[in-house]
Amino acid sequence: MFKPIKQKRVYEEIVEQIRRLVAEGALKPGDRLISERELADRLQVSRASIREAFSALDMLGILESKPGEGTFIREVPQETIIKPLALIFMLYKDSSLEVLEVRTILEAESASLAARRGTPEDMERIKACLDKMEQDLLSGSIGEVSDAQFHLAIAEATDNKVLVRLMNTVSDLIVEAMRYSRQRLFQVQGNREKLFAQHKKICQAILNRDSEGARQAMREHLSFVVKEVAHYEEEREELANGNRHIS
Repeated sequence: MFKPIKQKRVYEEIVEQIRRLVAEGALKPGDRLISERELADRLQVSRASIREAFSALDMLGILESKPGEGTFIREVPQETIIKPLALIFMLYKDSSLEVLEVRTILEAESASLAARRGTPEDMERIKACLDKMEQDLLSGSIGEVSDAQFHLAIAEATDNKVLVRLMNTVSDLIVEAMRYSRQRLFQVQGNREKLFAQHKKICQAILNRDSEGARQAMREHLSFVVKEVAHYEEEREELANGNRHIS
């Protein structure tokens, strides 16, 4: 099962040093690195190890070589951040409770920022999404799409491009997660009305420019969903265990 632990290769240590310097801000996008020869002298390693490290860092999107100019720290595009996060959401899409917990962390602050930064047009969009949710409530629809649109409209009102890109990237997964949670939540009488009231409270706080109230309302809403879905999962597991014992 276990394999012997191998000593780190020299180039891996070089990679770690450069990544740490970038993370700490000592090296910034656009900075030109010293030459291979000088870096090899400073680190007391071979130039072959430096070239191997540079090749790995280029593949990671951290470095780029410009012929005749040198090696530079690459400008990190938003996709470098968004794609791994989207992949994480996809890998754990069956962990509905964990997805909800991550949403609570992200969206509580989104609501707070939306209350502070949202334009009149943003506010109209959020209110329109709430109106659509009310129509879904009256028609008996699950309403997972209008729910997702409501949360996306809040993200757009933050004026944070990375957050909006993230929400757009994982929007299909969020719709699926909402469909799952709403199907479970709606099995309890009165939960449809509770969910709409919670969204209405979030919307009202944002429209009132109440940053802390919006944060708290979003946190309370998603905490309610987490609690209800967790309760459903516990009951389902108990039922499954009971059936196994009977058989």
